[in-house]
Amino acid sequence: MDRRTLLAGLAATGLPSAVSWAQASGLELGPETPFTFDSLIERARRSAAAAYVAPPRPAPDVLERIDYDAHGKLRYRTDMALWGRPQQDERRFPVTFFHLGRYFQKPVRMHVLESGKAREIVYREDYFDMPADSPAKQLPKGAGFAGFRFQEPVDGKLDWKKNDWVAFLGASYFRAIGELYQYGLSARGLMIDAAVGTPEEFPDFTHVWLEQGKNAHSVRVYALLDSPSVAGAYRFDMQRDKAVTMEVDSRLFVRKPVKRFGIAPLTSMYWFSETAKPTAADWRPEVHDSDGLAIWTGAGERIWRPLNNPAHTIASAFGDTNPKGFGLLQRDRLFDHYQDGVYYERRPSLWIEPIGNWGKGAVQLIEIPTDDEIHDNVVAAWQPEAPVKAGDSLAFRYKLYWTADEPFPTPLARVVATRMGNGGQPGQPRPKGVRKFMVEFEGAPLKGLPSGVRPEAVLWASRGTFSYVFTEAVPDDVPGHWRAQFDFHAEGTEPVEMRLFLRLDGKPLSESWLYQYHPF
Repeated sequence: MDRRTLLAGLAATGLPSAVSWAQASGLELGPETPFTFDSLIERARRSAAAAYVAPPRPAPDVLERIDYDAHGKLRYRTDMALWGRPQQDERRFPVTFFHLGRYFQKPVRMHVLESGKAREIVYREDYFDMPADSPAKQLPKGAGFAGFRFQEPVDGKLDWKKNDWVAFLGASYFRAIGELYQYGLSARGLMIDAAVGTPEEFPDFTHVWLEQGKNAHSVRVYALLDSPSVAGAYRFDMQRDKAVTMEVDSRLFVRKPVKRFGIAPLTSMYWFSETAKPTAADWRPEVHDSDGLAIWTGAGERIWRPLNNPAHTIASAFGDTNPKGFGLLQRDRLFDHYQDGVYYERRPSLWIEPIGNWGKGAVQLIEIPTDDEIHDNVVAAWQPEAPVKAGDSLAFRYKLYWTADEPFPTPLARVVATRMGNGGQPGQPRPKGVRKFMVEFEGAPLKGLPSGVRPEAVLWASRGTFSYVFTEAVPDDVPGHWRAQFDFHAEGTEPVEMRLFLRLDGKPLSESWLYQYHPF
């Protein structure tokens, strides 16, 4: 029976099963095996009790020849998509797969899952359109896939370059589009020993199971994570509505001690913004996927920490107990501030909402110097206070919100810009070593203040002195748009931690602005 006849027969008998659809798409499947999340957890536990074995790399010499250009020509055939659906079946998001190559050499074993039964999807060359001279044709049979993506048909069609809303590719990295239909920052399964003076460890999702969700807008993914230090089991319940939300259940088993153990890590790019830009570094006014770290502490404080591109790697810790959430956000949504057709103004914000009590720990922010937009140089993650030791078992549940804005916005005024310049007053000699700050706030508490009433700028710094401090409404006719201005001087070149918020009659009007200033 050919594929067209099989499809017609399946449609005539009602909605086909997930496995039947995999077969109807022409995918080769392995034997059936039972699967549950509990069995995956037990598998991770047993793996952590044994010596680590790195994933195999089929024909490394061939993979090295599949460079960026060659990899771009390996296009998964949309007619071979898992759950490629007919128009009358609106429940399924088709899945297409990424090919192995120089930058993605570790195969991920893919499985289709239904009713507790899993079958491996066996790699075949004919799943991909590839040039006749492609090095990929020299890979061994069943070489494997590098990753996968969920797609959504537009006008009943799939496009290999468009329409995807979630992608898992490389180590334990994954990303999703937000409400503005644009990729940007990424998330990871786990962060291990980033910026501790030794090479960072990057765990891999080595096995993946794909399952239909509980409703028309959802899918479920299971993944086995492995690395020299940790093994883990993950379950992702992903919802595609106006934005993308994911509920993650992770169970982690530690092989050896970890210095910096990052839960729910986020990875982004920040080169420069209106805060600070090297002279003629680039023609664009700003270049970043995210412009700040937002934190909602367990005590209820709302914090905004603008990102930096430091001269050397900096790790900052924001201690907390049972945080309500944190995220790397893109608040600046004006095209004129970027002037680029890659749509930085549309990049998603990503917010982490813990489920249950995470206890004591800190939101870790790692900022790495960069001189280009091609490098992800910012990481944010939660680190438990207790040291992570060999033999430990940990469980963390949380939600990820890939949105245009924070899913739980503060009722207070928010920081909308941080600007720096030379200190001093116009018409007078500029004092050496003094930096002027302009921090802009916008929000409902600043609207309709009585004439002549100015909010107070409440300032603090780990060292140094403030001068020439005042607040004023920004003269742009935008209601509730104010700025705090101050000069600051500090001796030496060590970083200075700063804090600012606006208040009136003893009550806060704004979130807290935190900044790490590097004196010049």
